[in-house]
Order: sequence, then C-alpha cells, then structure tokens
Amino acid sequence: MTQIEQITGTGISLRGNDIDTDRIIPARFLKCVTFDGLGEQVFADDRAALEGSHPFDQPQYQSATILVVNRNFGCGSSREHAPQAIARWGIKAVLGESFAEIFFGNCVAIGIPCLTGTSEVVGQVQAALEADPTAAITLDLVSQTVQFGARTETVAMPEGVRQAFLAGTWDACGQLVANAEAIRATAAQLPYVAW
Repeated sequence: MTQIEQITGTGISLRGNDIDTDRIIPARFLKCVTFDGLGEQVFADDRAALEGSHPFDQPQYQSATILVVNRNFGCGSSREHAPQAIARWGIKAVLGESFAEIFFGNCVAIGIPCLTGTSEVVGQVQAALEADPTAAITLDLVSQTVQFGARTETVAMPEGVRQAFLAGTWDACGQLVANAEAIRATAAQLPYVAW
C-alpha cells in the first residue's frame, strides 16, 4: 500500500469550467481493452481544434505532474478512462475549484489526489504556472496547502479521503493483496464457500 502525503513537481494550467470527461478522453477511445496508450489521446479533440496551442501540446508543460483546473472538472459521464488518460499522460495530482463526484472517486481509486482551492487561489496558481512553467508546485495533503513560488495557500480535501491517502488505504486492490492470507482464512471458515 502506498501512502501519499505530498506531490511536488511542475504544473500545467488548464483553464475553463465544466470540462467534461468526453473532452478529457473522447468516447471513441473507450473501446480499448486496457488503458495503455490513453495518455497520448488525452484531450484529443480539444488539442486537434487548437492545432498545437493546447496546454497539453506545449513543450514547456510536457514534464508537468500537477494539473490545475477550474470548476466542476470531470463532469459528464462516469468513464474511468478520463483519470486513467490523465494519469498515463503523467499527471500525479489535480488542484481545482471543484470536481464532479464520480471523476473524483475514480481519481482516488487510482491514487490521484484531487484537492480543492478557492477560485482566487486556483487562479493565482494558474497564473504562476503560466508565467513560469519550470516553477515547482507542492501539494501537501498533511498540511492541506499548496506551495508555489514564495507563496503557501490553503487547499482542502474531504477528510476521509485525505486519511486514506495518508494511511495508504486508498488502494483497494493493494489492501486485498496485503491481506490475502487473512481473506483466505476467513473464506475457509465460511460454510457456503466449501459447498
């Protein structure tokens, strides 16, 4: 089980409210058997429409690991491909004004912390990243802060989810593997398993 307390890296600003999961990964890419290759297709239609000027196409953001978004990010359909595509592009955490509930849950399931900040804080972080794409940004789950440049601002995450990241219990599959022997022992005592 992997504990996640802090994520530090460069960031990428993606401005706009209500960016839905179909924009994150268009439906035609949902036919894949695995999630391999989805990273290259993240924001495919938006990127094609902007002909190279989309932030995910800009060379200065290619090593970014923290995505900074606005309000209601990940709304729309419940496709788990959306956070998978973002993760496979290289994103390890997301800071935003708010997230669609299912998108948020899908991110938690694969270990991507989604923290929220006020529109003012998010806007300041976005402006800082756009002014200096090489600047480091740190999201700290312990102190619930974002640090960028010389500034530190308060961000938030639901307490239960925050504790799951800090304890490493966010990974349901990891918990099953770590407790495989106890699961086998319990299953052996269940009368209906031996039928």
